Amino acid sequence: MRFFKLLPLLLISFFLVTSMTAQAADDGAKVVYHVDFKNPTRYSATLTSINNIINFYESQLMEAEVHLVFVGYGLRFTTDDALKGTPYAADKALLERREELKGRLDALINVRGVKVHLCDKTRKEVGLDKAKVYKGIDLTASGVAKIAMLQSEGFAYLKIQ
Repeated sequence: MRFFKLLPLLLISFFLVTSMTAQAADDGAKVVYHVDFKNPTRYSATLTSINNIINFYESQLMEAEVHLVFVGYGLRFTTDDALKGTPYAADKALLERREELKGRLDALINVRGVKVHLCDKTRKEVGLDKAKVYKGIDLTASGVAKIAMLQSEGFAYLKIQ
């Protein structure tokens, strides 16, 4: 008898949990990647990770909103400029892989819909002309502030080590 009194409450609880889970899946994935390092191999791993996470969510029939934020040394991966005389100057390792990395970033932006941001404070710090930043990269006043804002909107923070 007591069970029958609890049954409506159990059913309501079940439907609430189920609908919240379905809502989370319907919302898709929200991820922000942070690049503030100079190692091209680590950056390549970041690009691979972004592609992999998008592939996974697509396989689950979920949409993924992915942002990539460049700060500090990450500037090196947003331009063909050698950045000579700056702490971010291109080295041999970067120059050998620049075209490949640039092509992969371009595909993530134009084919996969990744939103890419460059810290404008970093760009201004070295006097890099805006026109030298790759197409498809938006400037944001502060890269770390952009990351914090995205996190406050429910984006998961990822940084490849």
